Amino acid sequence: MLYLVPTPIGNLEDITLRALRILKEVDFILAEDTRTSAPLLKHFGIDKKLFAHHQHNEHKAVNEIVRFLKEGKTIALISDAGTPAISDPGFLLVRETIKNGLPVSCLPGPTAFVPALAASGLPTDRFCFEGFLPVKKGRQTRLKSLVNEDRTMIFYESPYRILKTLEEFIGVFGEERLASVSREISKIYEETIRGSLGVVKEYFENNIVKGEFVICIQGIS
Repeated sequence: MLYLVPTPIGNLEDITLRALRILKEVDFILAEDTRTSAPLLKHFGIDKKLFAHHQHNEHKAVNEIVRFLKEGKTIALISDAGTPAISDPGFLLVRETIKNGLPVSCLPGPTAFVPALAASGLPTDRFCFEGFLPVKKGRQTRLKSLVNEDRTMIFYESPYRILKTLEEFIGVFGEERLASVSREISKIYEETIRGSLGVVKEYFENNIVKGEFVICIQGIS
């Protein structure tokens, strides 16, 4: 069995009892960054073999991991924070595991865009998750494809590009389009700024920008 195990995006209390049990029972754990995951596992008293599985080695590692699964091993995949395969490594391994007729189970748990959307004040009945926009090639094409999107749109962004991204959103959707920007979800300095894109951009121009961001934008009326 391959288990996808969500880990806290901030507060360690967000981990589930089932996640802790699975992490203690598996034969070994695949982690996006062992340096990040080791302290988390130590905090909960989990002593398991830990191997790196990230975007730079996942293509090479997939076949070997599938071989271990075929031998009857149980493996957990975790990312630095949140649910594996959601804007994190995991898709390739899940696809190959399924192709080989092996079972995959994803535990419910932390995912940053869900609390951000729920607290945004924007429509939640229909939405599209865009994750991180391409950094360079294909970025403008992706944005232009969303001009007439009528569902709430959700994006991830880093603190290094948040202002540039908000400026691009204003260029595509207009500065009056309603938006909500959340950062540091479930951490001490968690905050959500709501208003027009113009207002939100002005706020972050005049305040310290840290943490990972979730941006929710209202669809076209």
